[in-house]
Order: sequence, then structure tokens, then C-alpha cells
Amino acid sequence: MNQYETVFILTPVLSEEQTKETVEKFKGLLKDAGADVFSEELWGLKKLAYPIEKKTTGFYVMLEYKAEPTVIKNFELQMRRDERVIRYMTVKNEKYAAQYAEKRRNLKKKED
Repeated sequence: MNQYETVFILTPVLSEEQTKETVEKFKGLLKDAGADVFSEELWGLKKLAYPIEKKTTGFYVMLEYKAEPTVIKNFELQMRRDERVIRYMTVKNEKYAAQYAEKRRNLKKKED
């Protein structure tokens, strides 16, 4: 299993409840496919660098998980089909990126 990070931007017209519902949907898709989701960060409403579909802001969300490479294709297909997602990007974490992400998560836990 490889470690991945997926950052996606949700449309800004969603309520807080709809945003959480959408995040839970994608976490559920990963868990149903056998992935281990171990971090979820809601970055909130941010200004976009450039307009996307005539929108200048969006809700940013990051998921960190371990999954088989075959899971990613179906996961991204579901994101592409969901009209609430305006952009997404999945990155495979290599050894040092995974270590850095773990340190960042531990620091965040200490701050909370």
C-alpha cells in the first residue's frame, strides 16, 4: 500500500453541513475500497488563484490515506463525476514526504 494525499476544492455555495457530507462521502469511498484514511484537514473557504467556473473562492479539503494504486483511479473518477468538486489533485507521498506529513500531523495534534 502506498501513502497518498488528495487535496480537493468544493464549490463555495455549499453550506457547512453539505461540505462535511461531501467529505464523508469521499472518505467512505476510500474506506469501502480498503484504504486507511488517517488524516482529514478542512482548510476552509479560501480565495482561488484564478476563477474556476466563474467562482473566485472554494472550500479546500485534504485527505491523507494509504491505499492500493488501483483504488485511486475509481476515487478520482467519482470526484470527476461529483459537481460539488471543482478541482482535485492526488499525490503519492514518497518516503521523506510521508515522514514530513507525519511530523506535521503530530505537531497539529500537540497544538490542539
